[in-house]
Amino acid sequence: MTVSTKNRKPVEEGEAVFDRELDELPQELRWREWMGRIEAVLFASATPVSRDDLARVVGQGASVEMLIDDIQSEVVGRPYELAQVSGGWMFRTKTQFADAIKAAADLGDQSLAFTEMEMGVLCAIAYHQPIDRAGLKDIFGKDVSRDLLARLRYKDMIASGPRSPRPGAPHTFVTTETFLKTFDLQSLRDLPELDLAVGNADEKTRTAQV
Repeated sequence: MTVSTKNRKPVEEGEAVFDRELDELPQELRWREWMGRIEAVLFASATPVSRDDLARVVGQGASVEMLIDDIQSEVVGRPYELAQVSGGWMFRTKTQFADAIKAAADLGDQSLAFTEMEMGVLCAIAYHQPIDRAGLKDIFGKDVSRDLLARLRYKDMIASGPRSPRPGAPHTFVTTETFLKTFDLQSLRDLPELDLAVGNADEKTRTAQV
């Protein structure tokens, strides 16, 4: 937790000073303040916050990863957790409290409930992206409706990818950052093996409804 005071950016005249280093504080209090800053940033954000963004509110010599570890240790017994999701960190309620949250305030986002066909198409896109409608037809043996694809777009699960090399250069589909966050994936490399994907689909669908 050693703090470096070298190579600080000079403060221009009239510029408000944000004290990242907190040199005037004892080491233990300085660390606690940095933890508090990271918690505040994470609580204020509805999306994962990257390491680079978190590093802007702590000293140059502070380890964001160590601060995250200390915060995670402190929230172990709480109904929420600090999770690493989609290249960043965010606070989220634990799945065991989903029913309580929905019963108290009906906060469940029903727009993220998937039909069996929607989940199948979403899995196909995830594993074969970028893929166009003709490619999806090859997989399912029938046309995938534009309405279904529009619903996945509305839920921010898919987006347009590069043009296909097929005649007419049709649009392709790819998954989004929201897809990664919803299914607790750091990247597409974390997708389960194909033979497990179908078996996990129902459980992932229930999780996505929270």
